[in-house]
Amino acid sequence: MLTTVGLEVHVQLDSKTKIFCGCRIQFGGAPNSRTCPVCLGLPGALPVLNRRVFDLGLRAVLALSGTISKKIKFDRKNYYYPDLPKGYQISQWDCPLGRGGFVELDSGKKIRLNRAHLEEDAGKLIHDQSPDTSLVDLNRAGTPLLEIVTEPDLENPAEAYEYLSHLKTILKAVGVSECDMEKGQLRCDANVSVRNAASDPLGKRVEIKNLNSFKAVKAALEFEVTRQTEAFEKGVALTQETRLWDDKLQKTFSMRSKEEANDYRYFPEPDLVPFTVSEEEIKTARAEFSKWELPRQKKERFAKQYGLSDYDACLLSGQDDVALFFEETVKLSKNAKAAANWIIGPVFAYLGSKGVTLNQTKLTANHLSKIYQLVEKGRMSFQAAKDNVFAEVIANGLDPETVMKEKHLEQVSEDGALIEWIAEVMQANPKVVDDFRSGKPSAAQFLVGQVMKKSKGKANPGKAKDLLLIKLKEI
Repeated sequence: MLTTVGLEVHVQLDSKTKIFCGCRIQFGGAPNSRTCPVCLGLPGALPVLNRRVFDLGLRAVLALSGTISKKIKFDRKNYYYPDLPKGYQISQWDCPLGRGGFVELDSGKKIRLNRAHLEEDAGKLIHDQSPDTSLVDLNRAGTPLLEIVTEPDLENPAEAYEYLSHLKTILKAVGVSECDMEKGQLRCDANVSVRNAASDPLGKRVEIKNLNSFKAVKAALEFEVTRQTEAFEKGVALTQETRLWDDKLQKTFSMRSKEEANDYRYFPEPDLVPFTVSEEEIKTARAEFSKWELPRQKKERFAKQYGLSDYDACLLSGQDDVALFFEETVKLSKNAKAAANWIIGPVFAYLGSKGVTLNQTKLTANHLSKIYQLVEKGRMSFQAAKDNVFAEVIANGLDPETVMKEKHLEQVSEDGALIEWIAEVMQANPKVVDDFRSGKPSAAQFLVGQVMKKSKGKANPGKAKDLLLIKLKEI
């Protein structure tokens, strides 16, 4: 069986005000406290297009290698739902903001984009405050959205997950949106069908809604592919419908028959005059866009400029906060490899275990560069730095050198103390000393370990090994 997937992604554009009025956009707040006659759909209120929203949309189209439309027109999408105050949504139908473009997966496969268009968001229904009543909060109504629609190029749930990850990274990198799914800034509907062979027509398309995370998208598609495949194999006819994903039960439920475009009775928005995007405006948009660095460009620069492997460059360039932190750290220490190793190792491990982002910690570039410089200078062992100092610094923002001294973790490099520990270890392990003299070099490593144990980890291991070998050869 062959799977075909298409995604419709709604991205909240990074504007401080709504798309057609001056109401502020802010997550949370008292219900219906950020509304006006325009976003409430009151008679006589006229919409005015937010210029920043338009510019952000142009930037997104360019970032996705799309073509900016010369003619821009808005349309009314007519349907009734309690959270839609006007009884219609201002969207774009036959003249979208941009057409074409693609998102490239790691395999090199390009997922083609059909279109990207501007529209306003609806309000929000609240069902959990009463068993028999739903409340409406219209603070979100009129929030600017860019809907990005793929061609049916995705062939499995894993590709859909990867596509969303890359799309989010691109849009965040160019400042179009924060794409915070917890705040509803990125929402996705998935369309999926199955067929027996590539020569067969596409199967009945099922749209899946209520997908609140990338993992939910992947899980819902996996469930739906299995459900449709089993139905196909049993000879059960599938219907074109919209289904709802239940994240707790990990299954989809039928919601309604799938609407076609003509069900929405699109017609031109009479309160917004169509307009033409001039060559000068497109030129200005391209000039503004050129100031931004796309993730793939940043990855290639990191690999070339800092001598990183493709894998390390990909990890460090994938998130804006991490990329900025890495470059700030390198600027302070002049050691890109050490910075990369510490960020990809201890830093990422901490972020993963705590479920936080780098910006939510108290670690600074100055802190991290100090930590590994203390290790490089032989003042502290890597293990002590990672297990003791780093943990205190990232959690509490303390000075690395202060933590090292307070915890008595500074390594001893003076010859006198090291020679004394070495003598005691050699005296306590005569057989191992004889093994070394008999041609077993591994015996020296054991003795170094005993020196570290004797010194309670304070001995500089490199210096201790050098002095130990000198002493062993003197016998």
